[in-house]
Amino acid sequence: MLTLGVNIDHTATIRQARRTVEPDPVAAAVLAELGGADGITVHLREDRRHIQDRDVRLLRETVRSHLNLEMAPTEEMVSIALDVKPDYVTLVPERREEVTTEGGLNILSDLPRYTDIVDRLQSAGIPVSWFIDADAEQIQAAAQTQAKFIELHTGRYAEATTEKERQKELDILKQGAAKALSLSLRVNAGHGLTYLNVYPVACIEGMEELNIGHTIISRAVLVGIERAVREMKLAMRGLL
Repeated sequence: MLTLGVNIDHTATIRQARRTVEPDPVAAAVLAELGGADGITVHLREDRRHIQDRDVRLLRETVRSHLNLEMAPTEEMVSIALDVKPDYVTLVPERREEVTTEGGLNILSDLPRYTDIVDRLQSAGIPVSWFIDADAEQIQAAAQTQAKFIELHTGRYAEATTEKERQKELDILKQGAAKALSLSLRVNAGHGLTYLNVYPVACIEGMEELNIGHTIISRAVLVGIERAVREMKLAMRGLL
């Protein structure tokens, strides 16, 4: 059954805007799970613009579903992951000047080093996922590293402005998922998904989990996080 990983980064974005103690992403995670979240996702960025080290450590102690730590493939982040031991890690590209992650990671750009990172994490019992575009060469490279998962970047689909363009991007995602499955990779997806566009992606064969953040936190500001999560679960089933 398709599951929902709720990214709670933007509760920390609100907190850091005033550099205060609220809202607490740890409390957000508890409420998200009460609303039906199947997992909690956080991105510990190198510049610590939202999620802080303290958050990750407390979430490791409090999350009752599973904790997915998004992070750049750097020595600092690998050390943190090996210490905290999240349920799995998603390796993502990261540029300090970007507002949010702008595309999938290019695994081929440094395949030997990335393969070593996957080996170190998975040898410690932490499954690894690659956040990549639905590109055949990148998917093949992901399989080469022996990672367990890929997370398909859905940004181009989410940003499509016409039905024809949206369908084209959806077809690319479908082909990417099929390619991954043929290589024994498990498939997740995320980025830019909303209540209005999530259902077609949820229907892709073999999809295991959607990681969704901004749209849920945006709605939660108005209706509360439990309701926002419940409504996203309905949207994923085409019932909203």
